[in-house]
Amino acid sequence: MSSRLIDRVKNAHLNAEGAQGAEDFARIKVELHKELVASLDFKAVQETPRAELADRLRRSLSETIHNRQLPLNRAERDRLVDEILDEIMGLGPLEPLLADPTITDILINGPDTVYVERGGKLERVDVRFNSNAHLMQIIDRIVSKVGRRIDESNPMVDARLEDGSRFNAIIPPLALDGPMVSIRRFSASPITPDALVKMGSVPRPMLDLLQAATKARLNILVSGGTGSGKTTMLNALSGFIPENQRIVTIEDAAELRLQQQHVVRLETRPPNLEGNGRITAEDLLRNALRMRPDRIVVGEIRGVEAVDMLQAMNTGHEGSMSTVHATSSRDALSRVETRVGMGMGNTSDHRIREVISRALDLIVHLDRLADGTRRLTAITEVLGMEGQVITTQDIFTFEQTGIDDQGRIRGAFQATGVRPQFSERMSRLGIALPAELFRFRAEVP
Repeated sequence: MSSRLIDRVKNAHLNAEGAQGAEDFARIKVELHKELVASLDFKAVQETPRAELADRLRRSLSETIHNRQLPLNRAERDRLVDEILDEIMGLGPLEPLLADPTITDILINGPDTVYVERGGKLERVDVRFNSNAHLMQIIDRIVSKVGRRIDESNPMVDARLEDGSRFNAIIPPLALDGPMVSIRRFSASPITPDALVKMGSVPRPMLDLLQAATKARLNILVSGGTGSGKTTMLNALSGFIPENQRIVTIEDAAELRLQQQHVVRLETRPPNLEGNGRITAEDLLRNALRMRPDRIVVGEIRGVEAVDMLQAMNTGHEGSMSTVHATSSRDALSRVETRVGMGMGNTSDHRIREVISRALDLIVHLDRLADGTRRLTAITEVLGMEGQVITTQDIFTFEQTGIDDQGRIRGAFQATGVRPQFSERMSRLGIALPAELFRFRAEVP
């Protein structure tokens, strides 16, 4: 290290009591960080266990600080080593965010702007990347691990992190202000149905109905907006599937974590550098039908795979599930109709609606409310067709009544009083639905 850099470090330390001195000191530590990273043998580093590498770096750094009389205390030395390890073996500035269990979303708008979501609220954090190139290096590291690529010819990518978090990136020329990253975090262990009840997302009677519907092999569509908890709900519902059934899951980026033993997980594949080898959800669905599944779970209906999904539901694979982006139960049907129409271009709207009405039994709709809470706001039965329209009836709803002084949503979960038509099917299977279930009402505390 140059004597000039050492002098700058010392001067920054002496002036640390002032704001400018603190900024200089932080900047000099970044320069020291870069110099140490540049001096490492990356090939040897990748072959060294993290704990052993950390021990070596700490000893080496301590010697450097002692010999050059650099004003870094023990806490600053440890922090420097941790940052170097994160840069070499992890995801750099993302590591402390990924280690924070209270963070549910990480949103990166270029190298200098990072937001996180905690408790349903967005907040900006003091995390930065050195440059666009540094951020791109982290993105490349993530997508390459799962066999994906991102470059100017393929500037958007979906992937997943090692902990199962959902990862999306979009880069220039589509992103005008630098690389943009969105990470949807998931808890270390899947959220259980009981946890949803404790969180206030779903009251127990509504969950009991969903458990009965799953055991009775009703075909269920989970709908909701972005961040409303669709995947969490799908994971919870799948937990009610009996252990003796074979489940095939199909996803673009695998994030479902089913707890049963007999689960076959399939994931789509993007094209390679030559534009070949793409495997779509539609391809996987058609193959899944040859794999003797008892149930099929599609992470999200996004395109023409909706046709195969509905056909599977109509041809012996009852009890299947999927999700769709929608603003209401009725909107969910419209979204599915649009996607089915994409794959059945020469079919009349009436025929498409008939296919949908025969395939789907139940729509479970979730909303992310203004106070950041996520709640199940409607359980809707699909009845059939009347003329040109798919008919439905709400069994449970959530009615918002106001907002308290702390900005929290007030309202009530309540049964509509309508007994669903599928209750007869449940009775034949020995699944009882008590009459008081359909008189349920509970105020949100």
